[in-house]
Amino acid sequence: MDLTFHGDHRMKIMKPSFLFLLLMPFSTVQAITAEQSKKLVEYAADLPRAVFYDSNYRKIDYPNGDVPAYKGVCSDVIIRSYRGIDIDLQKLLHEDIKANFSAYPSKQIWGLNQPDTNIDHRRVPNLEVFFSRKGKVKPITKNAEDYVPGDIVSWRLDNGRPHIGIVVNEKSWDNQRYLIMHNIGFGQVAEDVLFSWKITGHFTY
Repeated sequence: MDLTFHGDHRMKIMKPSFLFLLLMPFSTVQAITAEQSKKLVEYAADLPRAVFYDSNYRKIDYPNGDVPAYKGVCSDVIIRSYRGIDIDLQKLLHEDIKANFSAYPSKQIWGLNQPDTNIDHRRVPNLEVFFSRKGKVKPITKNAEDYVPGDIVSWRLDNGRPHIGIVVNEKSWDNQRYLIMHNIGFGQVAEDVLFSWKITGHFTY
């Protein structure tokens, strides 16, 4: 199985200096309204659960392209959530990576020399750069109260693979943490996984 989108065996180890640059804020915040933020969280929470984890490379439409609705990876949770409020991250990321290709890790990690609308937005390291450049970088802490609905969180799993999810308006069984809508292989589900792995990114957009 090709795990390209989720950060796989093809992914080269990034040097600490590159990781530092990757998570630096690069530009101004692209604000959404309070009503959009509310709808974003509602849409994310209502995503279909029965989604097979499938990271195979696929040619998709552009703009507003997507793999079949019953398939996807963790990054698709983010893309689909924002499409629910008419924000096409495929298009926005492509426009930025086309204009600022060297700011993204496409060449360092995957050996690419040009943007690819089929996959760029579905790769977690690219989303981390995009949200750092175009959104707002929030502090990475161990305080659950700092992570609120609508926030985007990225991790490195225990095996080193990148992962990403969105905070939704539902609490853990002990009422201490908001749940994360993500897909790690068991469908698009909301789970208490905020501090399950090493957090490498915390953003709003």
